[in-house]
Amino acid sequence: MLGLFNSKAAWQHSYTLRAHYPWAASPLIASAPMRLISTTPLAIAVSRAGGLGFLGGGTDLSNFSLLLNEATATLQSFPIPNTPPGILPIGVGFICWGADLSTAISVIELAPLKPAAVWIFAPREPKDLIAWTEGVRKASNGKTKIWIQIGTVAMALDVAKSCRPDVLVIQGSDAGGHGLAQSSSIITLLPECADTLTTEGFEDIPLIATGGIVDGRGVAAALTLGASGVCMGTRFLASPEAVISDGYRNAVVEAKDGGVTTARTTVYDQLRGTVGWPETYNGRGVLNESFRDHERGMSEVENKKLYENAMKLGDQGWGENGRMTTYAGTGVGLIHKVMPAGEIVKEVLWDFRKSLLKTEGEL
Repeated sequence: MLGLFNSKAAWQHSYTLRAHYPWAASPLIASAPMRLISTTPLAIAVSRAGGLGFLGGGTDLSNFSLLLNEATATLQSFPIPNTPPGILPIGVGFICWGADLSTAISVIELAPLKPAAVWIFAPREPKDLIAWTEGVRKASNGKTKIWIQIGTVAMALDVAKSCRPDVLVIQGSDAGGHGLAQSSSIITLLPECADTLTTEGFEDIPLIATGGIVDGRGVAAALTLGASGVCMGTRFLASPEAVISDGYRNAVVEAKDGGVTTARTTVYDQLRGTVGWPETYNGRGVLNESFRDHERGMSEVENKKLYENAMKLGDQGWGENGRMTTYAGTGVGLIHKVMPAGEIVKEVLWDFRKSLLKTEGEL
């Protein structure tokens, strides 16, 4: 497998990740901490299948303690083999600009099992990442690994210097949902981050690739770019464990040619009322009538009225000709059916291994 990694460092990082998450297969497959979508069933299913599942803590932490307690009870009743003592074999993701750090720290501090990882991103100020990193490490007695999501080379280097995270999540512009409005795909972003971090003496930080990866071929490509594992969000939307309507799920499966049928925009945030994001962020979603009417010049007030009417239609409100928001990445056209989250992990790993065998056979 060494030949498929971009560097010896990336290969060694895969062993670091395996040491941190010994129940997981290599390369590491993580599920994104999608707000309101990634709850206990999805996170546990991914980890139980040999990945690392994340709860979507998001910005509202009023139910965080309940989510963590639910996951703890489930995993104590049906443990995942090779889980280290005192560790909950799932992670939690927080959106820094809206989540309350003191609440997160309090819940983690009181938890009998500490989350295996905490994923943080979208701070209002860079110093917020430092506060979250230090707070979580102290609350978990160093048991919880810190994952920080970045979208530029400069951010990667700044975060490496100020926080020394256990993992850097390199999010490319192909990602669905929220990310930087201006970024590049992981094709160029990831290797430039890897090169810069190595030059500056931070080659010991494992890199996780995310954005446009939905199958084993994407995993293989990410490893050649310098990643030691990947994270998928859009792919797991097409699972029954994702807390979304059937209309949303069907829209993901039906979407094709994601490079032209999705776009990064703030329109969906405006219509849904999910405001508060820093101005450098927007969200990628499937184009529909809400987006097209905005492009034609429809006022936000009128568009909101139509959006609210679409909400009353249930599953019929989604789709290319609907108005409801379908956040998804450019890889959406490679998703053809709904599968259990655990089966997705297994299929992606199997397809990756087939890609590896094919590559080695051609050498």
